[in-house]
Amino acid sequence: MAQITLPVTEKTFAQVSKAERSSRLYFIDHLRTALVILVVLHHVAMVYGANAPFYYVEPPFVDPGAYRDLLMFALVNQAWFMGAFFLLAGYFTPGSFDRKGPGAFLKGRLIRLGIPLVIFYFLLSPISSIGFWLMPAGLTGITSPLTWRNYPDLLGLGVAWFIAMLLIFSIGYVAWRMLTRNRPATSKGEDSRPGYPGIVLFILALALVSYLVRMMVPLGKEVFDFPTIAYLPQYISFFIIGAVAYRHNWFRTLPVSMGIVSFVTAVAATVILLPLALSGTFFSLEITEPAGFVGNKHWLSAIYALWDAIFAAGMCLGAITFFRHFFNKDSRFGRFLSQQDYAVFLIHIPIIVFIAYALRGIELGSLLKFGLLAIIVIPTCFGVAYVIRKIPGAKRVL
Repeated sequence: MAQITLPVTEKTFAQVSKAERSSRLYFIDHLRTALVILVVLHHVAMVYGANAPFYYVEPPFVDPGAYRDLLMFALVNQAWFMGAFFLLAGYFTPGSFDRKGPGAFLKGRLIRLGIPLVIFYFLLSPISSIGFWLMPAGLTGITSPLTWRNYPDLLGLGVAWFIAMLLIFSIGYVAWRMLTRNRPATSKGEDSRPGYPGIVLFILALALVSYLVRMMVPLGKEVFDFPTIAYLPQYISFFIIGAVAYRHNWFRTLPVSMGIVSFVTAVAATVILLPLALSGTFFSLEITEPAGFVGNKHWLSAIYALWDAIFAAGMCLGAITFFRHFFNKDSRFGRFLSQQDYAVFLIHIPIIVFIAYALRGIELGSLLKFGLLAIIVIPTCFGVAYVIRKIPGAKRVL
């Protein structure tokens, strides 16, 4: 098959102009917005049957097919989209550090990450947690009314776990630069782009480390209020790869053909390995009981770790090249969405909770209810985010 490339990939890295390298990556803005929307949809799915702890769920789950479909949607999302966020965050970290220096970089991170983290922990998490009192007592076991005495119990990281972890990674990056005497890595030529053998080795290493970690921390187990520590090897490695990708200009120069191959491989792995990991049987999505794929040294966990490593790498490579090829232009609508996406990520949980509660009386199947809530929640989140960012000083943080 002939290699499909964008015009920039026909140049060597040294030929890419300084202006081109410093120009805004519109495709990354659009990709990040798409990921934020996917996060919102992921949490909407939890309301109607994704079998994961959430601030508000709507029982009864009487449709096994819808329950399975929403659960599969959540598992597939979880396998890659937060890793993609860390990959993008890692990509923009070295340049920001180079421009600002360690002091200003850390100050900026504390403003952009620390303030939203505090806001969610002390304000948005308690507001979202009201959803527990809105559910039937038979489901939650809560029989006492909500009072101010409950406030300490309502505190939590929630979705802000990502912000907290990114702040930790940023501090770690500063420490590493200080230990290496603040020397940035030397940029290399186009030949330094990752090849298929390197990608395969990375996937196998990630799968192995993930399997070992899940012996101690199975999927779904919270540690210090972080809900997905089982994916920590993915998060750390993707953040580091993002930083390396910046130095070598990978996001601009990865061949489209590699994105296509990676995406097809991710789909093939999902068709073959995911059913095997969930059920121990090829092409069956009936989850075994107990679910061995979550960890605890079970062989199904090894299969699942291999699948989500392949899927995460494949989807990230496919998404980067896809958005670069089709969505690398500035537009007023795209700019509007990208300007609000961080605020949407921060505020979407309480919006989901209260709109879902308002729709509780509508009699629809779980999948139709999921679609209805999604159609309402997504524009509402972006509208509310727009209004919030009009508050003086908010744009500096959000």
